[in-house]
Amino acid sequence: MLNVVLYQPEIPPNTGNIIRLCANTGFHLHLIEPLGFELDDKRLRRAGLDYREYADVKTWPTLEACVEALAPSRVWAMTTKTERCYTDATFSAGDILLLGPETRGLPESVRQQYDALTLPMLEGSRSMNLSNACAVIVFEAWRQLGFAGSAGQGRSC
Repeated sequence: MLNVVLYQPEIPPNTGNIIRLCANTGFHLHLIEPLGFELDDKRLRRAGLDYREYADVKTWPTLEACVEALAPSRVWAMTTKTERCYTDATFSAGDILLLGPETRGLPESVRQQYDALTLPMLEGSRSMNLSNACAVIVFEAWRQLGFAGSAGQGRSC
């Protein structure tokens, strides 16, 4: 499966929603410190419901440590600062889907190290909610992998 990496997430309900998303898709979730909340935050638990026990969630002190340990074939950095659409990417098992903090996105120094992708939005729009953007990219990647591991595996939906 693939890995969702949240770089210094700030808003607990977004991370809780992504925990639930990962639990239901089989994606692994990695959180890069510092976090803008405690992992026992009630807002995180509320958004994630009881899915935390079904999700593979790890915390890392740095992005470099996470990437080194996962050794992905590719890291896809989500940003509003590129023209390359997420549908132009070819995802592979083990890839990393990297999303930045809600209030500022990925730093330029991080974005420039990896293949950048964006979600289309209307002219003048600034950004999408982190958990919504994550769901869009996760489901596109999972679709490309034939919904591996799902009850509908192999279906085109």
